[in-house]
Amino acid sequence: MGEPSTSSEKPKYWRTPLDIDKLQMPKGKVFIIKERCKGCGFCVEYCPRDVLELSYEFNSKGYHYPYPKNEEACVNCKLCDMLCPEFAIYTVDATKEKKTEVEKVGN
Repeated sequence: MGEPSTSSEKPKYWRTPLDIDKLQMPKGKVFIIKERCKGCGFCVEYCPRDVLELSYEFNSKGYHYPYPKNEEACVNCKLCDMLCPEFAIYTVDATKEKKTEVEKVGN
């Protein structure tokens, strides 16, 4: 058969989706309730897009809370929402917000 592909090569698809020009990557906006956070770091560790990072600042309880270091990479997977034991983080769909802004401007 063929030679095995190396890990540095990008995957090649045998066909491109017909509606690729209509597809839009979902975007999310991260909100953190700093005073509720206990600094466990689950959200930072398990974020698939490396959106979050623990801050050097402390909240009133003395814990390092996360902050969005790369919020543009958020795809609103809501994994941080599910993993946070203190319910200190949540995300909202930013693509819907942009659509409503465009609709308001258009009218």
